[in-house]
Amino acid sequence: MTEANTNEPSATDINSIPILLRRKIEALLLKHVLDVITERAGREEAEAVIGETCSRSAIEQGKQLAALLDHPPTLEDFAAILPNWTREDALQIDPIETSAEKMEFNVTRCRYAEMYREMGLGDIGHLLSCNRDGDFCIGYNPDMELTRTQTIMKGASHCDFRYRMKQGEEG
Repeated sequence: MTEANTNEPSATDINSIPILLRRKIEALLLKHVLDVITERAGREEAEAVIGETCSRSAIEQGKQLAALLDHPPTLEDFAAILPNWTREDALQIDPIETSAEKMEFNVTRCRYAEMYREMGLGDIGHLLSCNRDGDFCIGYNPDMELTRTQTIMKGASHCDFRYRMKQGEEG
């Protein structure tokens, strides 16, 4: 019997869990981490630690999903895995444009924001979820970048997601 099978679940095992549920489980623990760090070092430090932790997690998730491909991920590949985040009606999306160079959509309902508010974590929901979106790109494909000017989490009517593939110096 080898120990390799008893260690951490594989990326595919973890990715089979709906992301909305993953975020809830993570938030249940991170709520206590936030409280402990706030008591020991203050709220500013607690939020900085939570933010950095979630950022590193997003980059790692991007790397794991990229490793499942046999080529550098494209926006088409990203569009194919987007249902991971929308599963169980977690996000309602209005598509705007999808091409090899860009993918644009608005999120008009965000159950992540609703869940964090219900959990009493609405004030740090951006750290727990929203900030992950751009950081995910770092691990998935550093040539992919996200521009977003507003989020439901911060009180806007919708989130404006604008993904682009960085262009070379040729043009």
